[in-house]
Amino acid sequence: MSDETQRLAALVGSRICHDLISPVGAIQNGVELLAMEGRAGPEMALIEDSVKNASARIRYMRVAFGLAGVAQPISRAEVMGTLADMSRAGRVRYDWTLDKDCLRADAQQVFLAMMCLESAMPRGGTIVARGIDDGWAITGPAEMDRPNAEMWGLLQGQAEADPLPAHVQYAMLPLVLKTHQRHLTVTPGDTSVTLRITPNG
Repeated sequence: MSDETQRLAALVGSRICHDLISPVGAIQNGVELLAMEGRAGPEMALIEDSVKNASARIRYMRVAFGLAGVAQPISRAEVMGTLADMSRAGRVRYDWTLDKDCLRADAQQVFLAMMCLESAMPRGGTIVARGIDDGWAITGPAEMDRPNAEMWGLLQGQAEADPLPAHVQYAMLPLVLKTHQRHLTVTPGDTSVTLRITPNG
C-alpha cells in the first residue's frame, strides 16, 4: 500500500467515525433524558448499555484507524476515558499506565497493538500498555495460535496474507509503524504475549 493510499484509508476511517459519533451521542443524550424523567426499565438499560458501547468503540476506532498527524497530541484524559468505556463494554480490560499526554500517533500504534492482542485472547483479561524509554510495551494474556499463524506472520512482516475484516489490525499496524519509523518485536511468554514498539535502529 502506498503512502497516499494509506493516508486516504485513514481519512475514510476518520470521516466514518466523525459522522457516526454525533448521532450516537444524540441517542445517548436522549436516553439519559428519558431516564431522568423516570422512564427506567430493563429495556431502557439495554439501550443505554448498547449506546455507550457503540460510542466507546467509535472513539476507539477513530484513534486506531483515523489520520494521526506527526505532532498531533492526545490527552491522557481522552485515552483513559475511551479505554474505561471500552473496559465496561466487554470481556477485555485496558490498563494505560502512562501518566501524561502523548502523541496521537503513539496512541494509534498502541490501540492497534491492543486490538491484535484482544483478538488472540479467547478468555478475555487485561491488556497493559506501558511507556518504555522511547517506545511502548503492550502485554496481554494472548495465545500465539490465535487467530492463526498467518496473522502473526503478517504483523511481523514475515508473511503475506489477506486478513479478514476482523483482523485488519494485523495489516494496519505494520504500515503505521513504517510511516513513523518504528519497529515491532513480538515476545511470547508462558501465559502472555508482549508487543514492543521501539524506534528503528
